[in-house]
Amino acid sequence: MTNNQQKSRKRTLVKRLLISVVFFISIIVAYSIYQYNDGLSNAREVYEKDENDFDSFEGEEIQFGEMKVLLIGNDAREGEQGRSDTLMIAYYNQHTNQIKLASLMRDMYVEIPEYGMQKLNAAFAFGGPELVRKTIKHNFDIDVNYYAVVDFSGFTEIVDLIAPKGIEVDIPEEMSTGIGMTLHPGKQTLSGEEVLGYVRFRKDNQGDFGRVERQQEVLSKIKDEALSVENIIHLPKIIGTADPYIDTNVDKQTLLSIAKGLVSTDSHEIKTLRIPLDDSYTDEHVDVGAVLSVDLEENKQKLKHFFFEESSVAHD
Repeated sequence: MTNNQQKSRKRTLVKRLLISVVFFISIIVAYSIYQYNDGLSNAREVYEKDENDFDSFEGEEIQFGEMKVLLIGNDAREGEQGRSDTLMIAYYNQHTNQIKLASLMRDMYVEIPEYGMQKLNAAFAFGGPELVRKTIKHNFDIDVNYYAVVDFSGFTEIVDLIAPKGIEVDIPEEMSTGIGMTLHPGKQTLSGEEVLGYVRFRKDNQGDFGRVERQQEVLSKIKDEALSVENIIHLPKIIGTADPYIDTNVDKQTLLSIAKGLVSTDSHEIKTLRIPLDDSYTDEHVDVGAVLSVDLEENKQKLKHFFFEESSVAHD
């Protein structure tokens, strides 16, 4: 075989290889688009996003690869029109792939800028995510970069898609009041609808505090399920299904960056915190109802240490 024939053969092989790679990538892209649109169309059949005119969100710029997202859960079923049912700050470190989750109790009695002393969850009704951001910064000296408002009406469908075999939990005692079902004690695997009842329940001696713990527990398990090998190929459909139920200013590039970091490395367990801390608040009754009167300074320092000092030590 002459040199020219060898070179021609190599060029042909390279060309075929490139065509194969392009074809393979095209299939993946087409499949991803199909999965996303399929999930989106399925979700739109049961939900139409509420177009609220929120104030412009002015979160701080990301620094040192550390981002904080204000998570606002809206559960219209409970009848608190416009008020946030769940408030969390999610922290993600792009260098270490560390995730932290701080839950802020909705009944904390705090000063809302321009509205005076109110329950924390009233900030969402008064001014949307931006006023919630301002309120948290004003009281706890913590700012965030992004927000995501999640409507619980899509929770069941999303959980069933991410975890078709269910989510395993250990229920300490019977749960029934206020959730439209009865969950019996013991270890068991719950469907999406049952998981929603599990995180909604608050009619026990722990009240909202127990519910917050269950919300953190379930979010951690959903995260593990979503990043499992079985679910990687379904991520576009999961995102498409979730999209109509989430209002967020997190751009697609940032989402892809986070997903890439979590999928390509062994991600850490989610570290959690609840504010207010134990023994740092008192139950009181004021003009806006039953509230938690908190030691702001103690909780502010703990929240800052949780996000920044612990992360700095881990990064070093």
